Amino acid sequence: MKIDTSTPFGERVDRRLRDELIGWLTTVGSDGTPQPSPIWFLWVDETFLIYSQPDTPKLRNIDRQARVSLHLDGDGQGGDIVVLTGEARIAAEQPRGDQVPAYVEKYQAGITSLGMTPAAFADAYSVPIVLTPMTLRGH
Repeated sequence: MKIDTSTPFGERVDRRLRDELIGWLTTVGSDGTPQPSPIWFLWVDETFLIYSQPDTPKLRNIDRQARVSLHLDGDGQGGDIVVLTGEARIAAEQPRGDQVPAYVEKYQAGITSLGMTPAAFADAYSVPIVLTPMTLRGH
């Protein structure tokens, strides 16, 4: 999905997808209940690269149902809404998180605040997920 950066909304979405640190990935549990999870992500080549710890509910949910949504926090007043829907997959072909310079640069402070090195983080969050967005809505 290509974001139309010629509009004010598209320009803001593009900036936020590059700059925001936290997104909310919503998968669907086996009973049909939406399951939101805060995630770190890298917006690259019109897809999201996300790393997860192994054996988590979100990974089981993605295996069962690839349709997911990702949204960014609003401005607290009902504005600056960004919601994307798409398909997620476990992406074993992706490099470890510590081998993705843009990911390490974006999250270095967060990794350090966890008391980890990029290599330790990549060991703990070893399952790459790629989310390909299909729709975008918001304002």
